[in-house]
Amino acid sequence: MARLIYDLDLERVRANVAAARLRIDEAAAIAGRDPGDVELLAAVKYVPLESVGVLAEAGLTLLGENRAQDLEAKAAAYEGRFTWDFIGHLQSRKVKQILPWVRLIHSLSSDSALEQLGKHAGGRPDLEVLVEVNVSGEASKSGIAPSELAAFVERCPVTVSGLMTMPPLAARPEDNRRHFAALRELAEAHGLRRLSMGTSQDYEVAVEEGATIVRLGSTLYE
Repeated sequence: MARLIYDLDLERVRANVAAARLRIDEAAAIAGRDPGDVELLAAVKYVPLESVGVLAEAGLTLLGENRAQDLEAKAAAYEGRFTWDFIGHLQSRKVKQILPWVRLIHSLSSDSALEQLGKHAGGRPDLEVLVEVNVSGEASKSGIAPSELAAFVERCPVTVSGLMTMPPLAARPEDNRRHFAALRELAEAHGLRRLSMGTSQDYEVAVEEGATIVRLGSTLYE
């Protein structure tokens, strides 16, 4: 089980961020894309509250948290220093808790969460969400089936601006290219501009296939 990272080294993180940004830019160039269209999101599930400040010093501005209570605590402690997205499994009972803090929810995939957004998102006309799609068809993965997307978007009470997916753990980054391509094609078919896909294991391939947000954790901290 992964443990909290208490010993973040500023210079190491800064160098890792620069290296990741360079690899993102190179992957975008291969695909003929503008590198500025790809956001680097630092996933901070395993970064304790007291270490988050190091990320600001390293030049990171967009953070993503998996757990509602940790997002609330970290965002409140560093208010004004970061933009926050929610990237974990979205429990409907946690929707109200995260709404005041997030720019974007990456993981919308249940009708119960839609119901809670309808009840509590009235004060957030700027809120955007991404629908999590299970493009790989894994039974163990969250996300709606691609065939359900149009109806799900129609039922959503807030703006759906894109899609997210978590493909299988793969031996090679290239193994996930087909899943990223499938998500891009699905977004294009529904006129959605954001694609949250790609983690430390495969983000360059994700960028080549159209990712607009990559969610990086270990590659920034190790």
